[in-house]
Amino acid sequence: MPLHMIKLCVGVSEVEWLERRAEGGQPLIVHTRMTPKRAAEMEDGGSLYWVIKGAVLCRQPILDITTLGEGGQSRCEITLEPRVIRTAPLARRPFQGWRYLEAKDAPADLTTADASDLPDDLARELRELGAW
Repeated sequence: MPLHMIKLCVGVSEVEWLERRAEGGQPLIVHTRMTPKRAAEMEDGGSLYWVIKGAVLCRQPILDITTLGEGGQSRCEITLEPRVIRTAPLARRPFQGWRYLEAKDAPADLTTADASDLPDDLARELRELGAW
């Protein structure tokens, strides 16, 4: 089973922003200071799950994780596929940096039928109430 990563999407208030950015077809590169020790597990089918406005709303498959530099000057680049896959909303409190996310704890992908034209806030409320 692949290992995933979860990260806050700071300054973004809607999934559509990520989808518009992905329309160019170029891989997205996310910079972070610390390189994951379990990077090989994430490169083998893992995804980066984005927390937007207090909930996991989408994911992007991880293509590559690279460490640049050495010592205190090193940083990590995570290359993501340009496609954005919406997920079932999952509430998540704020945190710094990133966290590992086991496959068993990851929210399910939404199908096109699930991801109808409902606003994200309404879909989140319906799931929290157990109605959807």
